[in-house]
Amino acid sequence: MKILLLSEERIRLEGTPGPLTIEADRPDAQYSPFHMLASSLATCVLSVLASWAEHAKLDASGLALEVDWRFAEKPHRVGTIDVKIIWPQLPPERRTAAERAAHLCAIHNTLATAPTVTTAIAS
Repeated sequence: MKILLLSEERIRLEGTPGPLTIEADRPDAQYSPFHMLASSLATCVLSVLASWAEHAKLDASGLALEVDWRFAEKPHRVGTIDVKIIWPQLPPERRTAAERAAHLCAIHNTLATAPTVTTAIAS
């Protein structure tokens, strides 16, 4: 799997075989917590789609995802996340089913329905 840092607010995930790599087009790029959040969402969606494709006997070799986000304020946070599924081999008549399958990702559902988060100093 390969994560490409496309900008400070965008990544691309490719399901290439081999070890996980994180690449950037410039040497000063930093893999931020926001890149990590986007990467977890993309990895989850990609794994769900790859599994669905295998079951549906579809070619997922060109499957990739691009995730970009925009910030919101008060409080400062990620306010919008857009996931773009890039799948050249996907037959047009399977697009709706693929989008439904993508929504089965637990990370997607966690972000769509915010969890309760608690923070405390451990004693």
